[in-house]
Amino acid sequence: MVTEYVPGIPIMGPYIDLDNQVFWENVKQRKLTLQRCSNCGNFYHIPRPMCPQCKSMDTLEWVPSSGRGHIYSYVTFTSDRMAYPAMKIPYVVVLVELEEGVRLTSNVVDMKPEDVYIGMPVEVVFEDLTDDLTVYKFKKREG
Repeated sequence: MVTEYVPGIPIMGPYIDLDNQVFWENVKQRKLTLQRCSNCGNFYHIPRPMCPQCKSMDTLEWVPSSGRGHIYSYVTFTSDRMAYPAMKIPYVVVLVELEEGVRLTSNVVDMKPEDVYIGMPVEVVFEDLTDDLTVYKFKKREG
C-alpha cells in the first residue's frame, strides 16, 4: 500500500526553521540524520539548539542514522472526520523508535493497515511528494 493523496487538496509540508533546516535538507537528499551531542553522546529529535541532557550548545552535530527501528505505536485512520484531508483513508501513522533511541512520527508504505503491529521491524524510505517536498516514511524490514 502506497499512501494515496486526494487530488486538488494541497499537501502540507513541515515547518522549517533554523533548528530543523539541516534535517529537512538531508531528507531531501534521501539521508536520515539525527542531532547528537558530542559531549554526552545523547541523540535526540526534534532538532534544537541545546542538548537537553547536558545543556551544551557548542557540541551539537548531525550524524547519519541507521534508519532502522521498530514500530513503537501506531494509529490507523479509517474515518475522514478525523483524518488529514489530503490523504485517502485508510492510512497508518506510526511512531518509530530508531536504533539510536529517538522516536519519529511518519507513515508506512508497502503494507496494509491490518498488517501493522507494535514491534514490527522497519526501515526508512523516502518519497518525493512534490518537486520541493521529500518526506521520510517506513517500510517493513526482514529480520
